[in-house]
Amino acid sequence: CGDSADEKQDSSWEKCDFETSLCKALSEFNLHPGWIRRNGQSGMGPPYSDHSGNESAYFLSLSSEMQSSSAALRTNVFLPTDEEHICQIRFHYWVSQMSGTLTVGLQKHSEDTVTNIWQVSRELRNQWNINTITINSTEKYEV
Repeated sequence: CGDSADEKQDSSWEKCDFETSLCKALSEFNLHPGWIRRNGQSGMGPPYSDHSGNESAYFLSLSSEMQSSSAALRTNVFLPTDEEHICQIRFHYWVSQMSGTLTVGLQKHSEDTVTNIWQVSRELRNQWNINTITINSTEKYEV
């Protein structure tokens, strides 16, 4: 459902909104240069609010110094259980007119390479968008 009413929210479900922290999934945030935690009131330019229109809500953004470079974020390791091998990651993203490409990759611990599983480039600019990625894996992985 569009309002997420049908999504299972049990003990393994975790929401990350950056309001109070950088979330357990991004514990190595300081190792990812270029990313900053900010809100629309920071005076840094668009976006001026989060995806719901809240100007004081926090989100992650690339620093203006990173315009000609790339920056990465890496989650903690996801460990599928015996019963559940499926994980859904839902995220909101903003692509500005100066942005390049936003890519989501998957690295299984048995592999040395990152496989791109989703990408967006220069479409629906200057507005918040949403995407959900479903991952089915029987082994440890990072996104």
